[in-house]
Parts: sequence; C-alpha cells; structure tokens
Amino acid sequence: MAIGDSVKPDETIDLKGLSCPMPQLKIKKQLKSMKPGQILLGIGSDPGTKNDLPVMCKKDGHEYLGCDDAADGSFHFYVKKGG
Repeated sequence: MAIGDSVKPDETIDLKGLSCPMPQLKIKKQLKSMKPGQILLGIGSDPGTKNDLPVMCKKDGHEYLGCDDAADGSFHFYVKKGG
C-alpha cells in the first residue's frame, strides 16, 4: 500500500528537475512556514533524495514518513514537521 493512500498532505512542493542538494533545501525552507504536525508532500525526480531526506529529517527533528514511486517516474516524499 502506498503512503499517499493513508496520508493527506497539508502542503505540496514541486521538486522535479532538481538535484542534490536543492530538494532538501527547498523542503527545509517550506517546513519552516508550516505548523508542527503538518505534512509536506515533495514531488521530485532525484533518486538520491530517497537517501538524503531521512537523514535531514532526523537531524532537524522532523519525521520522514516515507516515499512512494509514482507512475510517471517521480518520487513522492512525505515529511511530518516536528515540534
């Protein structure tokens, strides 16, 4: 079952076409404007983000909920803002 089937994001950010470190930087910036507990969906195309984002979340106190592979080849990353 895909994460997106059970998680409803509060905000979505388009990261397609961006490569490391831009997806993480844009996610970090977007999370700053969100409230604790809100969920951010990042839609990206860089497979390296699958490895980098969980590390960033742990370091910054956010919860990495996981990643879905979309039919169009993109990746859907789910992050819950920490408090």
